[in-house]
Amino acid sequence: MSALGRGNVFARGWEGVTLAIDAVRANKTRAALTILGIAIGVMVVIAMASTITGIQNSVSEVVSRAGPKSFYVMRAFRTGIQFDNENAPWRKRPRMTRDEAEMIRRLPGIGDVNVMEGGSSAVSYRSTNLSSVSVTGMDISWLKVGGGVLLEGRNFTPVEGAAAAFVVVLNDKAAELLVPSVDPIGKIIKIFGLPFTVVGLYQDPSGLFSQSSPKFVIPHTTFVKSADFERGFMQIVVFPRDDVSQPEAMDEVTSALRIRRGLKPGDDNNFDLVAGEKFLESFNSMTRGFFLVMLALSSVGLMVGGVGVVAIMMISVTERTREIGVRMALGATRGEILFQFLVEAATLTLIGGICGMLLGAAIAYAVNHFTPIPAAIPLWSVIAAIAASAVTGIFFGLYPANKAASLDPVEALRYE
Repeated sequence: MSALGRGNVFARGWEGVTLAIDAVRANKTRAALTILGIAIGVMVVIAMASTITGIQNSVSEVVSRAGPKSFYVMRAFRTGIQFDNENAPWRKRPRMTRDEAEMIRRLPGIGDVNVMEGGSSAVSYRSTNLSSVSVTGMDISWLKVGGGVLLEGRNFTPVEGAAAAFVVVLNDKAAELLVPSVDPIGKIIKIFGLPFTVVGLYQDPSGLFSQSSPKFVIPHTTFVKSADFERGFMQIVVFPRDDVSQPEAMDEVTSALRIRRGLKPGDDNNFDLVAGEKFLESFNSMTRGFFLVMLALSSVGLMVGGVGVVAIMMISVTERTREIGVRMALGATRGEILFQFLVEAATLTLIGGICGMLLGAAIAYAVNHFTPIPAAIPLWSVIAAIAASAVTGIFFGLYPANKAASLDPVEALRYE
């Protein structure tokens, strides 16, 4: 295309933009409805995409804290939304046991393991009571699993773990609620109705799943002896030795557990080994459902905006019929008329798209600053929003644009 040709295209395009802005000014109510519909659709895309992206980033951080080679051994790994009952197939599997965890710990390729079981309990200190807070029983290497930093005091010791001592490490949120303005170290608090000595205070790592609630960590042996909890959900976090790869360690643990449980060569495993990547895959599969909802909601807004585009553009065609006839008489082709009206329609929807992106960005900012979710606007959502706005304008503007381009020049010139 020659420079002159390109200049004509840009000139016609700019003319379409200015006419679209004039149409907004002349038809404020209809234009507002069009822009609002497009803006709502785009806002939903930006807001939901930024929220889901923030949650995905938090999940990735949680998975990575235990290290790239660690993995979980559990009774059953369940994904998605499932209806649980006593007859569920996974409940037929034997529970993981402490003896199995110690057996895994002794394997040549394993550096360490950490046993995890959790529940809830009322916790009290003097006249202060917290109801139904998280209490987790773990081994001494629990900080390697979830991250975090000891602020004061110490972790419980191997001797305290072996003796099922009544000691507890709590996070800063728990200390703030239970013993405000007081050094918690050495204080006696009640968990499961029993006295526990606070030996340490820790700070959760930043992220969605860390700082929102009070947490109490006690030795796993103490938890089993003291807690009233549903058994069968023990998880064993396995840390391979530095010189052993994750697949090698997983094969070693699988073989050892199969032998211990007496499984024959053709029998399926009655336990699951789960690496961090599998957790991420499971979470990503769950978020696909949210994306479908997002697309459904945004499509409604785009449809409303599209109907508005048809209405405004048909009015524009009617009001400018004589002008179209004059342009055709002066040599404008049908393609040029069609192009001008499509640019005008796309400009209308792009204005709505920009408004929607600003609203979505405001929602993402609010979510990021006023909730634990680290919302982040992904680049693909911005590109998708702009593309969807333009395509909506072109698609719904095609009928009125084609009608304008199909006008008979003679009849158009006679139009009053």
